[in-house]
Amino acid sequence: MTKYGVIVGSLRKNSYSLGVAEALVAGLPADAEVTYLDISKLPLYNQDYDEASPAEYTEFREAVKAQDAFIIVTPEHNRSVPAALKNALDVASRPWGQSVWAGKPVLPASQSISGIAGVAAHHVLRNSLDFLDMKIMHQPELYIGNTMELADENGKITNEGTKEFLAGVGAQFANFATK
Repeated sequence: MTKYGVIVGSLRKNSYSLGVAEALVAGLPADAEVTYLDISKLPLYNQDYDEASPAEYTEFREAVKAQDAFIIVTPEHNRSVPAALKNALDVASRPWGQSVWAGKPVLPASQSISGIAGVAAHHVLRNSLDFLDMKIMHQPELYIGNTMELADENGKITNEGTKEFLAGVGAQFANFATK
């Protein structure tokens, strides 16, 4: 059984990023253990905390360490990833030399209500994941645009073609993650 951690870059209630993540998770094997990691309560990373980390840092690092693979879905904020997502990546990569991300397979995805689908945020995210030495599933590239038209008011993907596509990519990621 593979343990999949899911990180959603949007903190917004009923976020479209969560809807995309759930649609990807739907394609994972029935016996997959899926944990959504909450990044909303992490204090901003501060190197001064490396010697005596807040409990939230320690708990988050342990949660990341316990996962075998990750699905990370981000919205685009000002042509980049949201601060909360970048902070989570930083917290679990420190103290220097003690990153808990290294070697873990990851499926990055971006979404946006615009037609350009969070492409800039996606590439910012990939740059960080690459530097963190994660094993990125590069294809297909998941730029999901016009999400407001693909989802309901609760952020759940309702477009059948999109749901099928994302579940298929989730299944493909399961194969990638277990190789």
